[in-house]
Amino acid sequence: MYHLATLFPEVRRIKLPFTRDQLMMLMMAINLVFLGLDIYLAHSANGTIVPYEWIPIIFGPVAGVLLLVSGLIAQRNRPLATMIATLTLLVSTLVGLVGAYLHLVRGALPTAPIGERLTIDLLVWAPPVLGPLMFAIVGVFGLSAVWVENPPDSGILVMLGGSRLQLPYSKTRAYFLIVAMASMITVLSSVLDHARLQFENPWLWLPTIVGVFGTVVALALGMVEVPSRNDLLTYLITMAALIIVGVVGAVLHTQADLTAGGTFVLERFLRGAPFLAPMLFANVGMIGLIVLLDPQETLPAA
Repeated sequence: MYHLATLFPEVRRIKLPFTRDQLMMLMMAINLVFLGLDIYLAHSANGTIVPYEWIPIIFGPVAGVLLLVSGLIAQRNRPLATMIATLTLLVSTLVGLVGAYLHLVRGALPTAPIGERLTIDLLVWAPPVLGPLMFAIVGVFGLSAVWVENPPDSGILVMLGGSRLQLPYSKTRAYFLIVAMASMITVLSSVLDHARLQFENPWLWLPTIVGVFGTVVALALGMVEVPSRNDLLTYLITMAALIIVGVVGAVLHTQADLTAGGTFVLERFLRGAPFLAPMLFANVGMIGLIVLLDPQETLPAA
């Protein structure tokens, strides 16, 4: 179902240069490149980057390029493009899960008494446990986009060789559920980050409130087989709010990192407020809007 056309019927006349899944894959490629950059900046704050920390830093841009390459060759050799993208996204998921585990281990106190080995305070001051999970979210989003659903909204994926896999729900509903998951991880990461400031500034509650609402709205649409026009309008406004919160947050973080005279000091950007982190809200919002596009796709070559 073309949800955006349900809200604005005139958009059916507009022919987009890319399909919904192609746009989703493009977003995942961009995400991977920026994740690599963000991790490099975060780990540079320690002064040294140990060898295994280079894995996500290098993998991010390389994986992003691989997804772009798979997109370029998809028209000529869809099976090969699908295999390249699938393997890349599976590795991305693995990198995210392993990274989250390593961050969790660094934040825990294994020799402390039971009940004190992993506390909220430890999670607040530990390396961002949820941060690496964005690699996994990218992997799940991308894997959902790789395989063509035919007919649209049927939940039937066309696999290599023409075989078909029946899912319990449509790809669109799966996208809504993954948006909810991404929004939840983003808001929890924001809460842990802002908890270091004890939420002294009331404006720090804004991304929390909008993020929680975005999670609930996306989850609700994923649970509904045929959402109403009001449901879709609420979702659209919520995704737009996430984008605004992300952009405003990035501006505020950047201003906080500048000196009183507005001078750029690299050390402040490395150790101060993470200026890229708020854009995760905008990222979730943009991906959420892509979900509303026409689900119609072209079939892969057998």
